[in-house]
Amino acid sequence: MSVHGSPSETLVVGVDVGGTNTDSVLLDISKSSAEAVLASHKAPTTSNVTLSVHASLEALLSKSAAKAIDITALAIGTTHFLNAIIEKDTSRVEKVAVLRLASHGFSSGTPPFADWPKALEKIVHGHSAIIPGGCNIDGTLIGHVDEAAVREQADIIKSKGIKNVVVVGIGCATDEKYHQEDTVHDWLRAELGDAVNIVLSHNIARPGLLARENASILNASIMNFAQRTIRAFIGAIHRIGLSCPLYLTSNVGHLLPFSEAMRTPIRVFSSGATNSIRGAAFLAKSSISQGGSIVVDIGGTTSDVGCLLKNGYPRLAKSYTDLAGVKVNLEMPAVESIGLGGGSILHVTDSGHVTVGPDSVGHNLTTQALCFGGEVATATDIAVASGANIGSTTVSLPEETIHKAKLRMRKMLEGCIDRVKLSPEPCTVILVGGGAILCPVELAGVSKVVVPEHAGVANAIGAAISKVFGSAEMIVKGSGVEEGIAQVRARAIRNAVAHGGYADSAITLYEEVSGVPYTTDQTSIKIEVACEADHKRVHAEMSNAAVSDELLDQVLYEETKKHEIPGDGEGDLKDAIDFSNYRPNITAAGEWILSETDMRFLAIGCYILGCGGGGSPYAPYLHTRQLLLEGDTLRITRIEDLKDDDIMPPVASVGTPAVSIERPGGNGLLHAMQAMEKEMNVKFDHILATEIGGANGVGTIVWGASRFYNIPIVDGDMMGRAYPNFEMVSQYIHASSVNEMLPVVLASGSGERVTIPAPQPDVATASSLIRTACVDMGSAAGAAGCPINGKKLREIGIPNTYSLAWRLGRAVAIAQKAGNTADVPRALIEAAGGDKSARVLFQGKIRSVKSTLTATAHSLGEVTIERLSDSEMETEVDKVRDGLEEVVVPFMNENLAAIGKKEDGSEQILATVPDLIFLLDTSTGEAVGVQEYRYGLKVTIMIMAPHPLWATERALEVAGPTAFHLPYKYEATLEYTRPVSVIDEFRPQV
Repeated sequence: MSVHGSPSETLVVGVDVGGTNTDSVLLDISKSSAEAVLASHKAPTTSNVTLSVHASLEALLSKSAAKAIDITALAIGTTHFLNAIIEKDTSRVEKVAVLRLASHGFSSGTPPFADWPKALEKIVHGHSAIIPGGCNIDGTLIGHVDEAAVREQADIIKSKGIKNVVVVGIGCATDEKYHQEDTVHDWLRAELGDAVNIVLSHNIARPGLLARENASILNASIMNFAQRTIRAFIGAIHRIGLSCPLYLTSNVGHLLPFSEAMRTPIRVFSSGATNSIRGAAFLAKSSISQGGSIVVDIGGTTSDVGCLLKNGYPRLAKSYTDLAGVKVNLEMPAVESIGLGGGSILHVTDSGHVTVGPDSVGHNLTTQALCFGGEVATATDIAVASGANIGSTTVSLPEETIHKAKLRMRKMLEGCIDRVKLSPEPCTVILVGGGAILCPVELAGVSKVVVPEHAGVANAIGAAISKVFGSAEMIVKGSGVEEGIAQVRARAIRNAVAHGGYADSAITLYEEVSGVPYTTDQTSIKIEVACEADHKRVHAEMSNAAVSDELLDQVLYEETKKHEIPGDGEGDLKDAIDFSNYRPNITAAGEWILSETDMRFLAIGCYILGCGGGGSPYAPYLHTRQLLLEGDTLRITRIEDLKDDDIMPPVASVGTPAVSIERPGGNGLLHAMQAMEKEMNVKFDHILATEIGGANGVGTIVWGASRFYNIPIVDGDMMGRAYPNFEMVSQYIHASSVNEMLPVVLASGSGERVTIPAPQPDVATASSLIRTACVDMGSAAGAAGCPINGKKLREIGIPNTYSLAWRLGRAVAIAQKAGNTADVPRALIEAAGGDKSARVLFQGKIRSVKSTLTATAHSLGEVTIERLSDSEMETEVDKVRDGLEEVVVPFMNENLAAIGKKEDGSEQILATVPDLIFLLDTSTGEAVGVQEYRYGLKVTIMIMAPHPLWATERALEVAGPTAFHLPYKYEATLEYTRPVSVIDEFRPQV
């Protein structure tokens, strides 16, 4: 927290309320590093956060000559609001009404709360509705908002007595013209009055409809509780005699004025780890390397490890974050946590095996640990037995136990640090937190360990030095990128000023300028800035927020929690079903009636068959789950049971993933199929997936539901995997020209339809026309190919691919439930037909990822996986291909090859397309998509035999190594095993 004003205004206080301790520090920000710390205090956190803050501030001021009136600002970091949600405390978490703006059926398959844990949904879900509105990611209109519909919903919300409302519009982040969320806000405010909290999703989180909506709902559910708590904080500092503004620190290391924190308490949820990283940057600034450093914060229960960038801020997570089981896309620090802290409990088995944590005595360390006269052996006791001067009692433990425990703690820290590093080069570690004594002075992969003075209160220091933050983003069309950058920067600065900053002190923290995938001549611009805080302005606002002694006393001394007990049917599916003995529902007539368990297996399996591409099946999986919840029937039938004259279209969703994330679902595929029926004057009997791999494998099932076409999906597809190009299908391999695959109909889902007719001169022309039509429809569309009959499909189709996906997914789910993900590779080999049909190539950790976006919007690059060190190997699977140093996997949307590098420097071609090459996350056993490749991720590389069609000369020309400009010749090393039909295996015997 820097100062913009009088030089005398240099004293600030930072407080961090952790699960174990509450730390506070008095800082003179006119000085640097350790010299700036005038006083600090650490005390156990009590059950009442406000009392902890009040007591900590009193103790801190008593240690300093500074007077309360001299304090310029107070910044507090706390996980108090998040804890209320995790604990499902209904005295603090309230009901929320959600209004989603989405016309033309977009997102209807994934309504609000679709992916919430049932117990938490029961507490929070007060009302939800999808009403007209929405914009595309390029800002164009999907549908106008409907005032009458909004006012009708307001009446319903009012009748239910709900005091918290969320408005979430598709495409709201790029809605520069219509301002739909703001318009709906004004209508709701007129109907509901000022006593109701109205949260607009574009003020809460980034693009990504479901995750942004989830974050907005969580925010709304605790707004009243946050307002009570923050008012109590204000009252507490008044009682102590402080006359300064109150800030709360955000998840990304910035100041939120008290009024902003009252509106967006979710931005405070995970500020503790960020404060520690920021504090480490302040205390050890000279030790930060050009490429950044790693901060290890060892507390009483956990160790948090994050990457500190050269600008003094943490590296942010690029993907979604899980909060209390809810998927959100908030800006959060990229932090890895392990259950290792000063209070972590030591466990010794009868065989002498030693583990540490994850259970902990927490803030009871001073009464329960051996070194304090207690009876529980903890990580701190290991440090004391090794010479640390802590506690009141000598610790006596066997030397072998001490040695094994120290090795275990070292290995835990080294593994966590390695997952956070951005490169394999040795790094600098800055060690902070009260449990820093647990860390050895030497660590593998670490060049040096720095323990700065006052490391134990780095989190409070991080709170004290925070600045005000502002951000903005937009999509620019055409060549005006530089002008767009200037506009976005100005908007980001205005955003920071609105949050209490000085405009003339703005510095740019982050600037991203990138092309929008699958679009032409569009550029996405995002800029973040930091400004010094205008403390006088914020304090003037706070002075108007009078707090009565009655309210202060109530919040300080009468906080009573009320925990919701989950009822029957509110548990998680994976905990309720015995996957090993699960039997799918097959009718006597041979139809497979899908259940939610089947869909879970299929989603996992389809992602594996995506070979790194195909997109995540998560959203279509939620859609199918919702259909089943609402009573729809989803069916699959065997390819052998098709009649010769049965008609079916090969279908797929096409376009950029950026659209499907913000605008999930929609009726594009449905409209494309309807248009194709009309075009060809036919009626469909079944539906055929073009590709089983990734999102399309699961998404195709949606349209066979009883509410849509009410016809079965065929157990098969035209790839047996995922491929990046239009022509890479079995239909084209058997065809004499591309015209046998035409016409193709594309539909936007909002009324636009385009037909690519025959004849076309070649595949390139047809592909270009399809891509142009897709871009014109907002970069996403549903596509229906030229229908084929049952006789033809039996000749050209890839059979039983849904059965294969189901078996692969079941294998993973069984291993996950048993807590034995190390068994996943063996189980997948068995599910694929045995070790002649699939095998493990290598296991290691990702060392580097190189990726670019081609002119045709394909992700092109390579990932390098290096062999694990001896200390990193935990299972026999880790030791496979011991003669290889590393494996390089080039990819173009999908993985294309696996090239082994031997110890002598020579190369070995382990596999190429058309082999199915996929990477599994060893911690979950599930597939990793190319967009998820990152340094440090431990993965298993596996291959599976393709259908024999793909090994023919014609198929290798279309989809073999040379088709991807790889200088390798395909050599089959596996034998294809036709997947056993689920219908055949489980069909009742008559």
